[in-house]
Amino acid sequence: MRRITLTSAALALCLLLGGVAIAGATPAKPEHRGRTFEFQVRFSPFQLIDVDHDGGPTLGDYVVFHDLLFQRGRQVGDEGGTCPLVDVAQGLIHCTGTIRLAGGQLTFQGLTTTDPTKEVAITGGTGRYQGAGGEATLVEFGDGTGSLTVRLHR
Repeated sequence: MRRITLTSAALALCLLLGGVAIAGATPAKPEHRGRTFEFQVRFSPFQLIDVDHDGGPTLGDYVVFHDLLFQRGRQVGDEGGTCPLVDVAQGLIHCTGTIRLAGGQLTFQGLTTTDPTKEVAITGGTGRYQGAGGEATLVEFGDGTGSLTVRLHR
């Protein structure tokens, strides 16, 4: 019985010391913090999924998209996601998606409208964008192109 107590005490001490060492470690500053990215967007063809097959936009219908992202005329990434219609009268949609770039991905989501300008939150990332947060503004020009500005705060 005494041996179990000593082993438990030793384990607890190791965990405590390890926890102090981990708590004292300073994480490296993410390389994405405070960055702003500007992209030109080429939109995929508009695709409304008519869930109830009634021929018009109704609650729950959604858009699926896969758009290409460019900088200085060169494709540097893409984005894809879905936007279900959550309020028909207001044209309110809830978009979720992923921006894929060299070195990692950024996730986004937001409650927005069908207006040409959309604001969404950057909710996370992978690779060099791990732990990212911020916001993005998408502007649709009406000719199949637009702009995307991504501002990362953390």
